[in-house]
Amino acid sequence: MNKNTKVVVSLQGSLENGEIFEQTPEDHPLLLVLGQNNIFPKLEKALEEMRPGESRTIQLAPEEAYGPHHQELVQTLDLAAFNSSIQPQAGMILTLKVDKDGRQEKIPATVLDVKDEKVTIDYNHPLAGKPVVYTLKMHDFPE
Repeated sequence: MNKNTKVVVSLQGSLENGEIFEQTPEDHPLLLVLGQNNIFPKLEKALEEMRPGESRTIQLAPEEAYGPHHQELVQTLDLAAFNSSIQPQAGMILTLKVDKDGRQEKIPATVLDVKDEKVTIDYNHPLAGKPVVYTLKMHDFPE
């Protein structure tokens, strides 16, 4: 297969314990164009080798998927820094503004803990540092 080859696939992403975090049902598969950096490179390589009707299960280490967990991206903020209409609670994913190269950007952050007027947040992707497993099923090569 070459770059820009179109493939129709269904997939399921899960943690090693079996918890599913992403799923494309077989009756509503995805149309992907290979070589466009739309999926992790190891998954794309597997798709390049597959034929219609074939399924494969691929294990990805953190650095092959959502990256390592960076402890410096876990920060503690004063509760007063949050808009009074937001009551942060552990497990919430908030969109926060941060300065990046002199510009304000909005990025997601997971609330880890709220205690004593302090909020601990994590700017890492929720799956950072975790090995993941993807099951791929090739359906077709559309024209």
